[in-house]
Amino acid sequence: MSIFDFYNKKHRWKWLLFFTFVAIVSGSVWYTNTIVSKIAREEKKNITLWADAIHRKAELVNYTEKFFIRIQEEERKRVEILALATKRFVEAESNEELTFYSTLIQNNTTIPVIQTNKKREIIGTRNVDFDADTVPVLQGKLLQEFSVYDPVKVDFLGDVNYLYYKESKLYSELRKYLDELVMDFFSETVINSASVPVIITDSLMQHIIAHGNIPLNESNDSAYMQKLLNDMRTQRNPIELELEQSKNYILYKDSLILTQLQFFPVIQLTIIALFILISYLIFSTSRRSEQNQVWAGMAKETAHQLGTPLSSIMAWSELLRIKGETEVATELDKDILRLETIAQRFSKIGSEPTLQEENIIATIYEAIDYLRERTPSRVTYHINIPENQHIIVPLNKPLFEWVIENLCK
Repeated sequence: MSIFDFYNKKHRWKWLLFFTFVAIVSGSVWYTNTIVSKIAREEKKNITLWADAIHRKAELVNYTEKFFIRIQEEERKRVEILALATKRFVEAESNEELTFYSTLIQNNTTIPVIQTNKKREIIGTRNVDFDADTVPVLQGKLLQEFSVYDPVKVDFLGDVNYLYYKESKLYSELRKYLDELVMDFFSETVINSASVPVIITDSLMQHIIAHGNIPLNESNDSAYMQKLLNDMRTQRNPIELELEQSKNYILYKDSLILTQLQFFPVIQLTIIALFILISYLIFSTSRRSEQNQVWAGMAKETAHQLGTPLSSIMAWSELLRIKGETEVATELDKDILRLETIAQRFSKIGSEPTLQEENIIATIYEAIDYLRERTPSRVTYHINIPENQHIIVPLNKPLFEWVIENLCK
């Protein structure tokens, strides 16, 4: 009895299973999305922390750059003061003045200075790393080294002298440290632990100086590069950076992990939907195939069961023919033939049909003749092919006649 109750309540069970499935899927999606949201928040937090750190480092680099510019200006002023002290030292009239200007000149212990005449013949040196006696003229590589900054012109005893100078050793070491600091800053920016895609550009945001976590190569055309820069500029505010008296910009965007996490719920729902659809199609096809097998079995059983009454009717037909009821027996034989055809049709349901060489024209005429006798007189049939024409084709005659009947009906 419980089995019958199960089948009677089949529709209710389907809805119960459906809602249970929906609840499980919804719970799974909700839990997964909760975890994904937490990961996304942490990823955004890491990006924000990274951006703040880059801002602070950029401010530090900018401040250091300005500090070095001030040092450079101060060294220039010191050289100018040194030139003035050298001029006044010769013109000094009192011992106090001589002592004062001499002290100014002697206090220069860091800036390398070379004093020359108009012909660049070396008159005096200070804080240089070569022997002045072996180098009488400022020329060649040495001249190039001391010509980074314009020399200071000095009127000395009615003649014009020049003070050539270069960066002090202390300043050079600091400049080297600054360059290393800038390179480390670039490296830490483009190669970051947060996996943030980064591009460092020029002041016009057109030329890429460095990049990290972005697959760029020479094959990328300018249109692609410009689109990428515009997208990054739109997604996040660029970080401004001033290095070596030029302006640069740091462009960045969300990391690949964060971008993938944003699409994860959609991908998950799509996969679940595809799984449900495929499962439904498989079970639906399986159920339909099972039903077809049941119907095929019932059809074969029906054809088998028709065999016994057909044999009995054939016997009655022979008995009527013996008693002289020839006309009745003939009509009965037609019905017997029809029932045999129907039995053959039912027996072939669900099995591969057997094809034989048959005259398709004669088969069509036989099927139409049978229908013509059993349809109202107002229904007429027209066959546009002569009956005496022969077209031999492989076909299954009972099934083909069935098709003709169904088409006419």
